[in-house]
Amino acid sequence: MPRVAFQLQVRPELLDEYLERHSPVWPEMLAEIAASGRRNYSLFLGDGGRLFGYYETDDDEAAQAYLADSPIATRWEAEMSRFFIELDGRPDQAATRLPEVFNLDAQLASASDVPASTPDNESSPS
Repeated sequence: MPRVAFQLQVRPELLDEYLERHSPVWPEMLAEIAASGRRNYSLFLGDGGRLFGYYETDDDEAAQAYLADSPIATRWEAEMSRFFIELDGRPDQAATRLPEVFNLDAQLASASDVPASTPDNESSPS
């Protein structure tokens, strides 16, 4: 299952309003996000308005296409676009994707496939 992380920069002077707009998000927009196939979706706000988002989906291209064609998402994103600095396009389509460099579950699964090596095993004759 693909995990997607992204970042945006919220205009510092609009931070309070941005937070208000997400508490709560329109119910119809929440339904569109779910219908697109995105789940476990979270936004995190860092210092100075650095916004980090995360979601999981089975098919990110299909989720992106669904939201790009949604009149509800189009309206939401049009209203949200003014909150962001240096953004070329809709926030949901133009956010900077972050490459995944570590995933605990993936590494634990990989480690369980490799036999453990101990000093005793390495020095014993075969």
